[in-house]
Amino acid sequence: MALTARNQLEGTVKGMVLGDVMAEVVVDVGGQEMVAAVTRHAVESLGIKAGDRVRAVFQATDVMLEV
Repeated sequence: MALTARNQLEGTVKGMVLGDVMAEVVVDVGGQEMVAAVTRHAVESLGIKAGDRVRAVFQATDVMLEV
């Protein structure tokens, strides 16, 4: 599948919290954790589980940097 999104990070699923409708998927990206809020249906449909390699693709309208 071709995507135009430039913001793509590969990582490993560390774990997840499943709610009734939504899920939080914790992804380790080079030693840093990021959390993706997705639907529970998406997690189940994709069969995502701890230890899986995934690509986080995102589009942000607001990014803050600190130095």
